[in-house]
Amino acid sequence: MLGKLYLVATPIGNLEDITIRAINILKEVDLIAAEDTRHTLKLLNHYEISKPLISYHRHNEDVKSDILIRKLLTGQNIAIVTDAGTPGISDPGEEIVKEAIKNEIDVIPIPGACALINALIASGLNTKEFAFYGFLPLNKKNRNSIFERLKKEDKTIILYEAPHKLVKTLEDILESVGDVSCVLAKELTKIHEEFIRGSISAIIKKLNEKDCIKGEYIILLELIHNNSDSENKIMDKSIEEQYEIYKRQGMTKKDIIKQIAKNKNVHKNEIYKIFVND
Repeated sequence: MLGKLYLVATPIGNLEDITIRAINILKEVDLIAAEDTRHTLKLLNHYEISKPLISYHRHNEDVKSDILIRKLLTGQNIAIVTDAGTPGISDPGEEIVKEAIKNEIDVIPIPGACALINALIASGLNTKEFAFYGFLPLNKKNRNSIFERLKKEDKTIILYEAPHKLVKTLEDILESVGDVSCVLAKELTKIHEEFIRGSISAIIKKLNEKDCIKGEYIILLELIHNNSDSENKIMDKSIEEQYEIYKRQGMTKKDIIKQIAKNKNVHKNEIYKIFVND
């Protein structure tokens, strides 16, 4: 009988953000393949789980995938975990899933925390359509290619970025894509969790005022208005929706009211009355 491959989502910060099912699977499997065994051991110790661990990360993924597949073929059940969040999402997991499928091994997702989804739902940006680009490539040509794609997007975009590269990446986005509405989600579920909202230029200014930038960051860009017909799309929306769109772009209340009045072809006092108590 073939073993089963479990993709187990682990907490992205707060150790309580793990499902009962995930804990039970980690207790039941024969082996846990972890991105960093030392990091995973802290989680296992917290929940009093004792299981054999094997390292499985980006730099040994090819070799270890073969080893793990052989173990699965002999009937062992294996759980894949990363340092935080869901395996395969900008973390190891994708390659072994492909190999498991080729060998007709059952792949079973154990859902849980996912940083990009939590950042999106609390961002205040459009959640109807979004695209996840992960970490931007370091190669300049490949990086510019991504920016060209972003210019054509018409949805919320989600990126991951390291703190020491954050300002440079935002400056590249400002230069290549424009001063779009942006949200930074920092240290989700942790003590220093924070959301920074505004235009790209405004956020860069805030970051430059900090002594140092620490933590894990998620960049969310609202490009739903980025196409040539964007103004028409905004004008078709309700007054309340337009207000929220312009607010997220970093416009002042006064300027928002003027713009909505222009869009609706009415006097600005009519719009002002609607938001007088906001």
